[in-house]
Amino acid sequence: MSIIAQHGDIFILMACAFGLFMAWGVGANDVANAMGTSVGSKAITIKQAILIAVVFEFLGAWLAGGEVTNTIRKGIIDPTALQDDPQLLVYGMLAALLAAATWLLIASMRGWPVSTTHSIVGAIVGFAMAGLGLDAIGWVKVGQIAASWVVSPLMAGSIAFMLFRSVQHLIFENHDPFAAAKRYVPMYVFLVGFIVAMVTFTKGLKHVGLDLGFGASLLYSILVGGLLMALGVWRERRVGAGKRQDDAFGFGGVERVFGVLMLFTACAMAFAHGSNDVANAVGPLAAVISVVESGGTIGGEALVPWWVLVLGGGGIVIGLVTYGHRVIATVGTGITELTPSRGFAATLAAATTVVLASGTGLPISTTQTLVGAVLGVGLARGMAALNMRVIGTIVMSWLITLPAGATLAIMFFFMFKGMFG
Repeated sequence: MSIIAQHGDIFILMACAFGLFMAWGVGANDVANAMGTSVGSKAITIKQAILIAVVFEFLGAWLAGGEVTNTIRKGIIDPTALQDDPQLLVYGMLAALLAAATWLLIASMRGWPVSTTHSIVGAIVGFAMAGLGLDAIGWVKVGQIAASWVVSPLMAGSIAFMLFRSVQHLIFENHDPFAAAKRYVPMYVFLVGFIVAMVTFTKGLKHVGLDLGFGASLLYSILVGGLLMALGVWRERRVGAGKRQDDAFGFGGVERVFGVLMLFTACAMAFAHGSNDVANAVGPLAAVISVVESGGTIGGEALVPWWVLVLGGGGIVIGLVTYGHRVIATVGTGITELTPSRGFAATLAAATTVVLASGTGLPISTTQTLVGAVLGVGLARGMAALNMRVIGTIVMSWLITLPAGATLAIMFFFMFKGMFG
C-alpha cells in the first residue's frame, strides 16, 4: 500500500503518457480498418480520409467510448491474485500499455496491419506470467482470442466473397450496368445503414445515456437504414452514366454510385472504430487511476473520467495524422486492387462480422476482419488478383503480435518493479 501512496501521482502521470502513446498506436495502425478500403478504391483521397477520421474517430471515442470499462482486460487475469499486492497491477498495466504501444509503433513503421486488441492482450498475458504465474491467467479466454485469428478473417472473407459476387451478378453482368446499379444500389445502401447502425448501437452508447437492448437496437437500425436509403436514392439521381474513353464496359458511372456509398461507410466505420478500440488504450489507464485513487483496492470495474476518453480520442487522431498513411496503403492497395464496388463489399462484410461477433460475444480483431474481407473480394476475382507476398507478411505479423507484446511486457514489468519495488 505504501508504494501506491508514495508514488501515486507518478503512476497516474506515467499511465496517461503511456495511454496517449497506446492511443497514438491505435490511430497509426488500426484506423486503416475504417479508411483503407475507401482510400484504396479511390472513393476518397488520403486527405479526405484523414479529415473524416479526425472528426468521426474522435466523436466515437468520446461519445461512445463507454462510461465503464473492465479494468482486468477481457477476463484474462484473475483479480483475486492481486488483492495483496495492488502495486503489481499498476506495474503490469503500465508495462502492458508501453509494450503494446511499442509493438504498434514497430508494426506501423513497417506498414503491417496488426491487431491492437491482440497487442494489449499479449502484453497483459506477459505481465501476468511474469508477476503472478501461469495459474492466474484465464487460458480459456486466451484460447478464444487465438481462435479468432482463424474465425474472424474466414467469416468476413466469406461474407465479402458472397456480397461482391452478388454485385457482379446483379449489376456488372447486366446488359445495362448503370441502370441495374440505380435499381439495386438502394438495397445495398439500406444494408450499409442497417449494419453500421447495429455496429454502433450494439457497441454501446452508454456515455451519452443510450444503453439500448438488442431489440431496440434492431428497430433503430432499420429506421437508420431506411433514412440512409432515401438519402442514397436522392444522391444517386445526381450521378451521371458518364462513360470515359478508357471505360470500355461503361462501368465508370456504376463505380461512381458505389463511390457515394463508400463515403457513408467511411464516416460510420470511423465512428464505430473509435467507440470500440479506444478501450484498448483507456482500459489499462483507467485501471491504474482506479487503484491509485482507491488507495490500493482492486475492483473489477472502474469509472472512466471524461478527460481519459478525450485523451484516448486525441491520441488516435494524432496517430492517424502522423503515421496512418502507411497501413492504409497496405490494406487499400497492397493486398488486391480495389474499386469502389469491391471496397464497399469488403467494408460491409467487415461491419457485418463485427455485428455478429458483438451479438455472440466472440472476441475478434477488427484488423483481421477487414483484411479477411479484402481477401474475400480478391478471391471473387480469382487467386491471380491477390498479392501473396503482402498477405504472407501480414499473416506473419499477426502470429508475432501476441508473443511480441508478451515479451516486451515482461521486460517492462521487471523494469518498473526494479524502479519502484
